[in-house]
Amino acid sequence: MARPGRTVLRVIVASLLALGLLTGLGVVLAYESWNGNLQHPDVVGKNRPGKRTKALNILVMGTDSRSCEGCKIDGESGGGLSDTTILFHLSADREFAYGISIPRDTAVMRPACYQADGSEIPAATAYEKWNAAYAVGGPGCTRQQLEQLTGIHVDKFVVVDFNQFKDMVDALDGVEICVPEEIDDTTGNIHLEAGTREVDGEEALAYARVRYGISGGIDPYRTRRQQALIGAMIDKALTGGMLARPDKLAGFISAATTELQTDFKSVAAMAKVAASAQGIDAGDIRFITTPWTLETDKVSGGVEWLPSVERLWQLVIDDQPLTPEFLAGSLNAGESPGGGSTSPSGNPSDASSDAPSGSASAPPSGTATPDSRGGGLSDDERELAGLCS
Repeated sequence: MARPGRTVLRVIVASLLALGLLTGLGVVLAYESWNGNLQHPDVVGKNRPGKRTKALNILVMGTDSRSCEGCKIDGESGGGLSDTTILFHLSADREFAYGISIPRDTAVMRPACYQADGSEIPAATAYEKWNAAYAVGGPGCTRQQLEQLTGIHVDKFVVVDFNQFKDMVDALDGVEICVPEEIDDTTGNIHLEAGTREVDGEEALAYARVRYGISGGIDPYRTRRQQALIGAMIDKALTGGMLARPDKLAGFISAATTELQTDFKSVAAMAKVAASAQGIDAGDIRFITTPWTLETDKVSGGVEWLPSVERLWQLVIDDQPLTPEFLAGSLNAGESPGGGSTSPSGNPSDASSDAPSGSASAPPSGTATPDSRGGGLSDDERELAGLCS
């Protein structure tokens, strides 16, 4: 029996096919327009890790640019930093996928990287926060940093800013979130009511950006809320009837590609990836955060990776699925905002009943114990992250 048609990465290719069948020449014009939206910055990398498998690693960066209307939602000015970094791993056999979020405040020794003309940006002489790499050298420096610190070969990258994020949510006619308690962030002037409801792009951006008045202002917990929001967007795109609405499909693809910085040559190249992953549905995609601890003196207000992160990088290099150690701290794109799985692919055997190794001696930390849902954040960890249980 075929699996339910909630396959995640086929949205773009299905969109192109549907638009082509229904609008003829119009899709050619739209396709050319979408390609024209893409930006291809020159990115230089040296001494890059070799590619060991046919898996695909896509580095997704979200910048904190606030040049768009309503993007200064948190009252901050932005500064060209990489606000969000997710390494998306798509297995060679296209049977599983996962996204690994790297908190922007992670303490790292930034390696040397390169300007577009090949000139060197010297390595940092002291620990810096992860997102400083984007500030000094853009996507190329962030890619170089990830590859040099992990040994992982990055195949492609994309850079999304706040304006694109807002427009994508609005193109979906909003997404559903669940806020367990009212958020009153007077520092960033963000105020969100408690409860489960659909929000538009501006409120979704506020939810993704809020730092104060929730989770003690700890950035990796905000990362988990962003993962939940991305999962809700994926789920809405697949279950909201978009494939039956060519106008909605066109609006979503236009929003997703406008001023998108990437080394994908065309929308067709992205569609090819989508077509190769038609067997992966929402519940097969897991989002995790690199294991972390607040116990660090390397950078002020930062976090530090736990030793177990080396095991996580090795899974990516070897193209292996997440082990129970990391599934225990994961979210999946098939979860409802309240935490229950809406995907048919959830499997109680996905996680072990043992506590993950490499965890910190006491919370808060970037690890969690499995819960009764068979993998994923425990109710206690969801509460710490500001997610509904």
